[in-house]
Amino acid sequence: MTGDAATRLKLSVLLCRLAIVAVAVTVGGHDGCARYTYRLRLSSAACAGLLAEWDRCRWVWNQCVATSRAAHQARLECGPARLDKLLTGWRAEHEWLAGGASVPQQQIIRDFARSRTKALRDIKARLPLKRRAGMPRFKKKDLARPSLNYSRRGFRLKDGRLHLAGGIVLTVVWSRQLPADPSSVRVYLDSLGHWYCSFVVAARVEPLPATGRVIGIDWGVAQVATTTSDDHDLVHAGHGRKAAERLARYQRMMARRKPRPGQPASQGYRTARRQAAQAHRKVARQRQDAARKWAKKVVRDHDVLAVEDFRPRFLAKTSMARKAADAAIGAAKAGLVTMARKHGRDVRLVHPAHTTMDCARCGARTKHALPLSERTYTCTTCGALSPRDKNSARVMLVRAGLAPAGADRVRPDRPPDSRAA
Repeated sequence: MTGDAATRLKLSVLLCRLAIVAVAVTVGGHDGCARYTYRLRLSSAACAGLLAEWDRCRWVWNQCVATSRAAHQARLECGPARLDKLLTGWRAEHEWLAGGASVPQQQIIRDFARSRTKALRDIKARLPLKRRAGMPRFKKKDLARPSLNYSRRGFRLKDGRLHLAGGIVLTVVWSRQLPADPSSVRVYLDSLGHWYCSFVVAARVEPLPATGRVIGIDWGVAQVATTTSDDHDLVHAGHGRKAAERLARYQRMMARRKPRPGQPASQGYRTARRQAAQAHRKVARQRQDAARKWAKKVVRDHDVLAVEDFRPRFLAKTSMARKAADAAIGAAKAGLVTMARKHGRDVRLVHPAHTTMDCARCGARTKHALPLSERTYTCTTCGALSPRDKNSARVMLVRAGLAPAGADRVRPDRPPDSRAA
């Protein structure tokens, strides 16, 4: 058997296995995994136990960083298997480390290996430095917030309480019921000093009634989302702009009370930092709430969604950086895709190239990119006149193959460079 034939055989076997897995997932009604996050109520003993566990895990992470750098200098492999063996030796050498649970320490090695693998993959792919994920760095005690991950053998739910390995018992504020038994849980501390637990469960599709309608969605800054339906546009609420004055006052208070290097922070500085964190958290929750409500409305009223696969990172270097950040386009897009998959809707991501230059009616493309100040699209071929973002939303439908037959009206004798991509 030749090498090409063997390769084709292996690929066919792999595809068959993937198809079987896909059928099993469809029959079981699952669609990947989902996270369910709950607030925690901690006693003083539980809080001290979590912080002690985090100190051990942070030490393990820093040891992994040091070992990885030394292995790189010596041109040796440093994978999770080797780090697991080293962890066994570290626990035997340090009694205080062995006094903690082994599960979160093993999981933080997994987190380290995942972070390091991503960085090495970006280096191998020769991505630009600004797009690369950096190599794992040391976690400082005053800067790194606690985050502990437990696999299934490291926790259990009993009488509505969360029991972690090491005898730590936490009270969970059950705002909603878990749909299935969780496979893992992450316990973490946020910027406000609140403890949360995030369970990972198998997600189930909750289908909605079919409507027979389709929609095209274009992302922007003047409006966060412009759709082919006027009733489903997402208006820019400007939550960050409304909170900017209050946030600036807290930041000035922090600047005046900033401690000198090597000195502890004063009570006034900690209070101002907490108030700034509360302002940031309120704006983030407002954006998240608006995006979820809009996504639920869009998914409920349409069967197929043609969504622009837009990455707004480049806007951070333009004059619209502040307004683009306030729009939270990335969060709105992620919420829409998640909501659509949850309810079994068809999501088709469309490449954003030339979507503002193509005509949704005839498919002609302008010779030059339109400036952002020009908000009306005028087709020089068919004479179509429409708002720029509305035309782009209709282009999403055409590119996704959702427009009626003949809607693009591209003549076969037209040069290829003038047709829609």
